[in-house]
Amino acid sequence: MRRSTGGNDDAADDVSGDAVTPIDLAGWLAQAGLRNMLLEELVDGFGRRLNEADLRVERMFLGMNTLHPMVRARSLIWDAAGGIGQHFEFAHSEIDSTEIRSSPFATMLLDGISERRRRVDGIDDLGGVPVFEELRAAGMTEWIGWVQPFGELSLQVGTPAEAEHSERLGLVVSTSTDRSDGFREADVAFLREVLPVFALAVKAISMRGIGHGLLAAYLGDDPAGRILAGTVRRGEVQSVEAVVLFTDLRGFTALADTMPGHEVIALLDDYFNCMVQPIVARDGEVLKFMGDGMLAAFAVVLDDRAEVCATALAAAEEILARIDALNIDRRNSGQRATSLDVSLHIGRVLYGNVGSDSRLDFTVIGPAVNEASRIEALCQPLGQSLLMSQAFAEAATASRDRLVSLGRHRLRGVREETELFGLAGQRP
Repeated sequence: MRRSTGGNDDAADDVSGDAVTPIDLAGWLAQAGLRNMLLEELVDGFGRRLNEADLRVERMFLGMNTLHPMVRARSLIWDAAGGIGQHFEFAHSEIDSTEIRSSPFATMLLDGISERRRRVDGIDDLGGVPVFEELRAAGMTEWIGWVQPFGELSLQVGTPAEAEHSERLGLVVSTSTDRSDGFREADVAFLREVLPVFALAVKAISMRGIGHGLLAAYLGDDPAGRILAGTVRRGEVQSVEAVVLFTDLRGFTALADTMPGHEVIALLDDYFNCMVQPIVARDGEVLKFMGDGMLAAFAVVLDDRAEVCATALAAAEEILARIDALNIDRRNSGQRATSLDVSLHIGRVLYGNVGSDSRLDFTVIGPAVNEASRIEALCQPLGQSLLMSQAFAEAATASRDRLVSLGRHRLRGVREETELFGLAGQRP
């Protein structure tokens, strides 16, 4: 969903001295892009420098599409009085919203127009465009919009079903003035000279965010941050203590053999959505999807083992509750449904880069991961949807009174039997 937030209090360097020239501003923009300045600081510094050059820009709008599973576009509004006032995010489904389709940029993208000027003080017909009506009410006199692609392909609005392309990313930007006679020709010439450099600086900054967003979507937020920070060498791992959460859909292979492929994918998406959200909401890391299973971990830091165990247990309970609700909805709509098995274990794992010299995976490995997988395999034989190891039960002191022993059992590949635990009152 689109969300709006307050402004950013950070500001770029103060503008002072002689009037800013296009060459001065282009040089500042180049350095800002090279230094990966925050986007908000870049936009604020750019707007204030335009006004230092006597362009009298009262409002600036900036919008970009992006490559992200959840977010289709982002935008922000800057004004001369308060700086960055609002941020917006649009989901893929919102690309067909009235707010997007009624934007003046929608027709520019459709018609392949890279620049458009409009008087908004009554001289030109506003054509019922909401943003022009808003600008008129705010006392603006003229609006200028530009479309700047970041790649070889032309920008387009697209549909919710169409994915963006790395060569179809770009920027839309507009400036508005309240000068009585609108922008002067010298102002427009100034803007035309510096806007390509501004777009290049925005591209340099935004591509890092796009890269992090894609890495986080496929690997998790913590691995994405570590990789961008330089943890990229094969075998570069660290030993950490973590609660390992392992899940597997019961009877999925047999179920998938009786369903069309597109229905199988839709089913997996529904169930994985139930699994992922409770983990991410509690700062856990979803590390891998393995067919119809999932591997996640909650790191133990500062010897907070009991708290982390309680958090992981709460996530597991929410996952199972979401699965129950999903199954009711699917059965009520005539769709196939299945159950989920979950295991929790705690131990030391190796966390980092594993793989070949040309293909790496950022994950956790070690005996604790193997044991979590083998504990999960006993859920169905023991008639339990959630099983916990003896090590987890011993560490989960804050939750111990909720756990019940299910006796000692042998795990595949493990010589000694181990005690397993279920949740009091758990339904099979």
